Amino acid sequence: MTTMPPEVESKHQVRIHINQHPHESTNPTTGAALYTLGNIPAGLELYREVSMDKEATAIENGPETVYLKDDEHFHSGPSKEFTIIVNGRKKEVSTKTLLFDQIVALAFNPVPVGPNIMFTITYRKGPHKNPEGTLTEGANVKIKDEMIFDVTETNKS
Repeated sequence: MTTMPPEVESKHQVRIHINQHPHESTNPTTGAALYTLGNIPAGLELYREVSMDKEATAIENGPETVYLKDDEHFHSGPSKEFTIIVNGRKKEVSTKTLLFDQIVALAFNPVPVGPNIMFTITYRKGPHKNPEGTLTEGANVKIKDEMIFDVTETNKS
């Protein structure tokens, strides 16, 4: 559950700018609502503008709560490329979340198949919310630059 910052007491309207166009938005809102409000096309991401010495932060197009400031600016642009390390090799990906099967495919080309083949994925140097762990089949994980994945093929006995 996201806690409300002290400066936000209840929902109210604020003026924001998306791609240099003014909009009125409820505060707090969601990432999905901001994408809709700004009419952001598929394939582009929405970024919160920050000061010159910091990198713009991407807003997830989903149900996560986003707190706004009056006259805050956002802009859309292409997805960021992430460099991750899979089994000691650098790989470039453009999504913030990877599925178990996607990581296996990055580790093995071609991917071994068979009734007795299983994979184990461990990771480290991840984002603050998931810095390290083990990924289970069918699951996904949020990533960041230079995140490290170790994918091991095992045989069922």
